[in-house]
Amino acid sequence: MATTNDLKNGMTLNLEGQLWNVVEFQHVKPGKGGAFVRTTLKNVLTGKVVDKTFNAGVKVDTANVHKAAMSYLYKDGEDFVFMDSETYDQITVPATTVGGNADYLLENAEVTVALHDATPLYVELPASVELVVAHTDPGLQGDRSTGGTKPAELETGATIQVPLFVNTGDKLKVDTRDGRYIGRVTG
Repeated sequence: MATTNDLKNGMTLNLEGQLWNVVEFQHVKPGKGGAFVRTTLKNVLTGKVVDKTFNAGVKVDTANVHKAAMSYLYKDGEDFVFMDSETYDQITVPATTVGGNADYLLENAEVTVALHDATPLYVELPASVELVVAHTDPGLQGDRSTGGTKPAELETGATIQVPLFVNTGDKLKVDTRDGRYIGRVTG
């Protein structure tokens, strides 16, 4: 248990049986009346974002969420198998929990898995990953100056928009948060 005075960004709360991450909070002390805390909360499982207001000093139930560094091993049917980097224990994470992050997962990728009572809540990827272009249409001579884009399929099966000069076989740096092309990796 904690009070609303202890809230921090990233803290996980257990409200009415559901887990919520504190995205943002603000202590407000109006000229009249009691102080309160305005929060923006994100549901850990569904991703739904809500605004909730608490009276200052009210007790809130915090959830014990353990974040573990893990390596992605392989896909088992619809599920993904990860191995804890410290204990070497393997856990199976459902595809619904991995979500869109599957587009940027390669075998042996280092990720963070958040667990609550041994139940996987979500998978955090690094801010960017390096992936090889499996296929893209060739660019034409002179395309380099126009600044246009074209679709490229990555080795994971995901399709992103890339500059016209990118070729099949190029290694790219991709932002895992929004699937944006960052740049080519050389060497």
